[in-house]
Formats: sequence, C-alpha cells, structure tokens
Amino acid sequence: MIHIPKTEFASRIERIRESMKAEGLDVCFVYGDEYRRENLRYVSNYWPIFERGALLLPLTGEPILLAAPEGEEVCREMSAWQDIRLIPDFACVTVPDVIAYPQANYSSFRDVFKELKIRQAVRRIGIVGMDAMSHYVLETLRNSLPDCELLDANSMLFRARLTKSENEVACLKEAARIADAGYRALLKVAAVGRTELQLAAAAHEAAYAEGAENIVFCLVSSGARVGTIIGRATNKVIEDGDMVMAALAVQYEGYIATANFPFVVGTMAPAQRELINQLIEANERALACLKTGAPLAAPVRAVKGYFRELSVDRFDLYPPMHGCGVAEAESPYPDEQSEGTFAAMMTVNTDISLFGHPGGSNRIEEGFVITEDGYEPMSALVRDLCRQWKETGSISIE
Repeated sequence: MIHIPKTEFASRIERIRESMKAEGLDVCFVYGDEYRRENLRYVSNYWPIFERGALLLPLTGEPILLAAPEGEEVCREMSAWQDIRLIPDFACVTVPDVIAYPQANYSSFRDVFKELKIRQAVRRIGIVGMDAMSHYVLETLRNSLPDCELLDANSMLFRARLTKSENEVACLKEAARIADAGYRALLKVAAVGRTELQLAAAAHEAAYAEGAENIVFCLVSSGARVGTIIGRATNKVIEDGDMVMAALAVQYEGYIATANFPFVVGTMAPAQRELINQLIEANERALACLKTGAPLAAPVRAVKGYFRELSVDRFDLYPPMHGCGVAEAESPYPDEQSEGTFAAMMTVNTDISLFGHPGGSNRIEEGFVITEDGYEPMSALVRDLCRQWKETGSISIE
C-alpha cells in the first residue's frame, strides 16, 4: 500500500524543530479539524471527524496529540504518535451544547502544558492554524497560558510543505489515478437527459471503488449554470449543446489531486469550441514554463499574456496555477509579481479558467511534479484528453 511511513513523520518533526529553534519558539501547537485538516494530517496523520485536534510539539521528546473522546479510537488508529490526550474543548464543532462523555479520561490545556514545563522552558508558543480555530478554543488556550506568548506560526508549515518527498509524490500520483477513474466515469455518463447529480454520482462511485478516502469536492454545472464558477451538482437536466464544468478532487492518504477538462454534451457551438481551444492552449503555455529554477511568475505571465493577446483577459478571474498536496490548493500560489523559483519536487496544479466568455465558462486543471528539466504529469487522463482535442478537435472515452 502506498502511504507515508512513520519514519517520514519523524523526519518532518525534526525539520520543524529546526525552524522552531531559528524562530525562538519553545513549543509548536498544530491545530486541525474536519474542515482544515491539512497541517494536522501533515504532522501526525490524524484527521478529526466532527471534532478538533492538535499536535503539541516541544523541542525535545515525543509529540503529544490532543484529541476529543468520540474520535479517540480513530485517532489511535491513524496517528503516527502514541501519546494521545483528550481535551474537552475539542469536542463536537457543530453544536453549542456541552456534551457529556462519562467514560472520557480528560486532560486540559493547562495540565498538558504544566507537564511540558517540567521538561523544558515554555515561553513562546507558535500556533499553526490560528486562523482556522474558533475564538472559543483560542481564548481557552490563551487563558490556560497567561505567562506565555502565542505567535502565528503558519509560515513554518507552509515552508515545510513546499517540496515533496518521494512518498508524498507517490500518494499524489495515486490520488490522481483515482481522480482519473472518477472523471472518466463522469464523462461516460454525460449525455442529454442526465442530471448534474447523476454525473457527480458516477464520479463518486468510481473514485471510492478505486480507493479514494474522501471526495474533497465534485463540482458539476451545465448550461447557464457554468457561470457559477464553483457550482455544486443539482437536479438540472443536461440539454443538447450544454457546456459542462466538472471538477473532481480526490483525497488519498491525505493527499489531494484534481481533474477538470472542459466539454460539451451534444452539439458544440463555434464559440464553445473556441473557449476550449483557448483554455488548452493557455494550459500548454503554462507547462512550457515549468522546470526547476524557472520563475514562479513565468506560467502566470504566459497565461495572462496569452489571454490579453486574445482580448479575453476580462474573463480571467484568478491566477492560473497553485500548489497541491495535503490541501487541494496550497503554496505556491503565484501571480505575475511573485518572486522565487520552482524547485524540484514541488507539486502544482494548472487551474486555468475563463468565466463569462462568449462560449461559456470553464476551466482546465491537472497536476504536475516539477523536475530538473521540466515536469511530470500526475493525471494521465487530462493529458490524454488534451492530446485528443489537439489532434482531432474532440474527445472520446473508451
């Protein structure tokens, strides 16, 4: 099975500790929940359900994983770390009621930090995910540590996640393989008379059958609804000549790959064909800029420059590339003014879109690993669909 071994989690912790020393932090507190899971999953492999969690990372000794009682067993099943404590403030995120868990062996922020202070100094605490946690949790944490300085430490994890290991790339490739299977199933059922929800159902079924641990999103909109940009599937019936905007993001072992290719069901209008041509050409121009040492801004400038040449830039709503990994969109997320360069083993998605175009609205999205002399595609399907379109002006799914 493709996965991230515990030894890799240990090496991540050591790299983060080096960053902590450089920034003068005594402890790092990495928060996560069902909705903002990426940083906590990266450092512990734990992904809360309904609840909240955090990894408490001191400068020495094994990290302490903080969880909630209902998810304790799944936490123990998933976690790369053995020291797990239950915190009442991390219980169910969706209700204001205090939930009684009579069998829970609770600790508290105050007790856990008191224990840490026996080991080492605890004065400056870096919080990763401060922007994601509730005001209540943050204030409870502050009140438990009146003699400590709490600092935003998001940048440490963003830097740590910028380049990937061989194991991470393998997980992303597997996620892409599964996303391809789901998207292929969606394309096969796309026909006049089907609903958007039926397309989404086909994608979900195929992706889970192939080993997806989660569908992060499955966006399906058709006809005039493509203008919603990120529309959820509805019971709208697909009609002849409808453009379809469908994006499928699949999670495997915490890593997320996305597939999106623009297509029309039935009779295609010239303006729709023009839109698809422009998106595919823009995508190819972005790919020509990908290699180790190339400017991060280069693919953005290439795409936006091309759209300006065609006078369609007013339909271009956001930068055409972002990183991918334990989040569907993560750093780098460059614009035309970005500094810095691509590095080997960065993983990125092209995410090139035009919305409100005379031919409709759509995007093309696929993932790549940056190599020394270029890139390696993660999605075989989107690459093949691009090739088919350029050669024949159409696509087919066997």
